[in-house]
Amino acid sequence: MDIFKAGTRPSMRANPDFFTGTVWQDPVIGAQPPARLNALVVSFEPGARTAWHTHPLGQTLHVMSGTGRVCLRGEAPKAIRAGDTVWIPAGVEHWHGAAPATGMVHMAMQEVVDGSAADWLEHVSDADYAQAVVG
Repeated sequence: MDIFKAGTRPSMRANPDFFTGTVWQDPVIGAQPPARLNALVVSFEPGARTAWHTHPLGQTLHVMSGTGRVCLRGEAPKAIRAGDTVWIPAGVEHWHGAAPATGMVHMAMQEVVDGSAADWLEHVSDADYAQAVVG
């Protein structure tokens, strides 16, 4: 058993190759094989977002505070709020992040396959981010 004491693992600035805007990540778990779970608490400042990406076994997002957006390729962005949980199936291109005027914090949970939990694609354009939101 491992107990990771609060405050013993520093927050990390998210890699700008994969994010637009200011985003912070706090590790929850990077399980050791044969377990595959990887989880982070991700804090997005207003307007910040991921790049387009996929996950080999899918991803679960649980919104902890604020309001945000999640979008599947070819669809309009959908509004997400504190308390919402989102499931994105394996291999589906998507992005997620904060709303334009409010921050958002979510827990992102995904599994690692062959050393990778995500396959990163291009940044989300300002035009794609600014699309009318559903829900």
